[in-house]
Amino acid sequence: MRLMRFGPSIVFLRGDVEKLRNAVKELFNVEEIPTEEAIRESNEFETILLVTPPDETKTVPPETGFHIKQGAKVVLSEIVNSKLSVERVEIESTIIILRVPEKVDEALKLLAEKFNGQIMSQMDALNLGEACDTVISVTRKKLSSSIGPEDIDGAVLVRKDFLSVYRELLIDTPMLLLKLLPGWNELTIKLYDTEKRYEENIERLLLVIEDLDLGFIVGEGWDWDYPRPFMRVPVYKLKLLTWEKPEKVKFLLKGLEYRGYKRLCDIDVFTGNKKIEWINLGKFNSKFELAQKAREELEKLLSDDVKKKLHEIEEKLARESKD
Repeated sequence: MRLMRFGPSIVFLRGDVEKLRNAVKELFNVEEIPTEEAIRESNEFETILLVTPPDETKTVPPETGFHIKQGAKVVLSEIVNSKLSVERVEIESTIIILRVPEKVDEALKLLAEKFNGQIMSQMDALNLGEACDTVISVTRKKLSSSIGPEDIDGAVLVRKDFLSVYRELLIDTPMLLLKLLPGWNELTIKLYDTEKRYEENIERLLLVIEDLDLGFIVGEGWDWDYPRPFMRVPVYKLKLLTWEKPEKVKFLLKGLEYRGYKRLCDIDVFTGNKKIEWINLGKFNSKFELAQKAREELEKLLSDDVKKKLHEIEEKLARESKD
């Protein structure tokens, strides 16, 4: 599970606006788009270039900018080496995005107290912050997805450099979440495959847990299960610490048991020693119908990259299946 990541680097180029815009378009082969759209489309460590007149002194984002899918160091070296007519370069505050599933207002207060910061909107924080400041943006959205201004539920402007803030957050974020959400669920997930293709099935399971941010994996290994008297089979066992409801986790993982009509594995979910039965997940006529509905939900929620990787593994499993 990812609890935090960096936002894009925001760089201001001061100079002749028309000349600079044309030069940036040609140098990086990009088009100018609305700044909010650029932020929404950007990923961690990518760069947003904002062109403004030479007499502008505040780091207030203009309405449009350029989204460059490269790190700021590479972008700035390209600009310097290409000798663009830039009079001045200024850097926006570093953005750290923190995921909090609920109690956002309480989380913002705790962050403001810890770092002696100010609670405000992300855009206000970017307008007021300077290069040496840090903006902690709080979202309820999973961090593997694109995050736009509309997904930020609030921000804290911290008048400290990002390295010191980031180091503290690395250590203290789990404790922050425990304060906000003391009632975490500990689940045991057991995976069994009659054809012993555990490597591929474990990879599928981990891909889904990580991409959907279902929780912290706090233990994994091998165990034995006894489906019938005197019958012992090996199972892969994983312990998950999650803020999600156990029934939701069970439902989503059911979507991994089949690909089409091919059964790929069995996945059971336990709370303590109690197995969550499929009949408790809703009104379904069969396990297969449940698995199909769960698969449809998975296909909607997974990122495109993970979905592609999942399909590749499953096509291989389906080809090798004895059924």
